[in-house]
Amino acid sequence: MKLAIVRRLIPDWGTTYGPAGDGPFPAVMLLHGSEGGYSGWSHRNAVMLAAHGFLAFPFPYSNGGNAWNAGSIIDVPLERTMEAFRALRAFAFSDAKVGMFGVSRGAEHALLVTSLMVRDGESGLPDAVAALAPPDVICGAFDARRFRDSGDPGFQEWDPAERAWTWKGASDCLLPTTPIAIEDYDGPLFLAHGKKDKVWSSHMTERLTARLRSAGRAPEVHLYEDQGHVPDSAGENVFNADLIGFFERTLCQ
Repeated sequence: MKLAIVRRLIPDWGTTYGPAGDGPFPAVMLLHGSEGGYSGWSHRNAVMLAAHGFLAFPFPYSNGGNAWNAGSIIDVPLERTMEAFRALRAFAFSDAKVGMFGVSRGAEHALLVTSLMVRDGESGLPDAVAALAPPDVICGAFDARRFRDSGDPGFQEWDPAERAWTWKGASDCLLPTTPIAIEDYDGPLFLAHGKKDKVWSSHMTERLTARLRSAGRAPEVHLYEDQGHVPDSAGENVFNADLIGFFERTLCQ
């Protein structure tokens, strides 16, 4: 049989999923959440995008981790994500337009690295950015080995001395609670959040939306009344239709 979706390696960076054929295809980098790059969720999402005509690259940015452990989001070098994004843009199977999509901590990551690229005048900005369950500010570091649910006897608050992100070797401008300046980005922006999210409050997306609109931006915003942090089956179908429609309009024209 002939495969409809195939994997293609970006040397030194990781695997992609995309339609069979010579391409090129509109491309999307995917950034996972605190579940880590080995959990399979971002690969699953990549296959969904690939089934709809995109070359999808799930980038495993967390430090350490394996099939049994998510790794940490501590001192993650955001410039490495920028370099991986440029490698995707330069990949032979990528079309001229390349987007970025993040979920939860990956949504924070996508908004933050884009805003830093804008601030520093870096080349090769994403042609469109999508975020599911994003925060409006920089959040603290995360170590999966220490994580416990709230109420568990071993639960620990985030240590404000630990930083989630670095940029070009420094983290002084990336302190927790610092607003993410995504309003400086003038490209297409998609924000989505479940209003019953008990992990990241949807009020963060509402505040982010208000700030963007005050700055004259017009993000595409979807607030799902009956959905939590992870959409259920019906909710995921609605979200995927919204997300794929956004990337079709912004990357395929």
